[in-house]
Amino acid sequence: MLKDKIVFVTGASSGIGAACAEVFSSQGAKVLMAARRIERLRALAQRLKGESYCLKLDVTQHEQVEAAIGSLPKTWQAIDILINNAGLSRGLDKLYEGKLQDWEEMIDTNVKGLLYVTRAVVPGMLERGHGDIINISSIAGREVYPGGNVYCATKHAVRALTRGLKMDLLGTPLRVCSVDPGLVETEFSIVRFRGDAERAQKVYEGLQPLTARDVAEAVLFCVTRPPHVNINEILLMPTAQASASLVARE
Repeated sequence: MLKDKIVFVTGASSGIGAACAEVFSSQGAKVLMAARRIERLRALAQRLKGESYCLKLDVTQHEQVEAAIGSLPKTWQAIDILINNAGLSRGLDKLYEGKLQDWEEMIDTNVKGLLYVTRAVVPGMLERGHGDIINISSIAGREVYPGGNVYCATKHAVRALTRGLKMDLLGTPLRVCSVDPGLVETEFSIVRFRGDAERAQKVYEGLQPLTARDVAEAVLFCVTRPPHVNINEILLMPTAQASASLVARE
């Protein structure tokens, strides 16, 4: 079903993005991987079973996004599946103590980056008459938790944009899905705490969190349904988690 389909994954250098690249490659897809850390992408490409293409890209720079998508080799231009995965969180400060740089990084990546990439890719899908857009959101797009203010706001925006895009594409064959995970053990918390590995590890202590592959397999499920089926949203959490802030720890 996915053999030779072109899958474009943003933020593919680690975590959920890298897992998506691996899962889709194992299904015979051609994987177009984008991230700022090109050396990580090249290392990942060596591990993939199928054909891949590495693209050094900062999704927060709209001119760079347009140029990168517009200059893809001809054999990589017809993107079938877009996985908007690039995203991050910074800190757990109270809103009135928040750092402007943290706010800007989250808004620029999680909201504007998704917009820039979607705007660059979807017109081509419409011209070709098919395509899937999968936005990686979060349980933070459905709830707000202490210290999560701006990050939660960006993921609420992703949910709104996903629903809005679905409405905009009504009457076309294109499908739009949101995959919203709870606690997933990736580099997410290390990034949030700017390299503080000890603090990051405490986020996952006493429970078995989701893995990046768990999320990637949910994405795979979305795009492998029959053409008349659109999985609008998937919310997945560890068995030990009931909400954004309610977790059972041993």
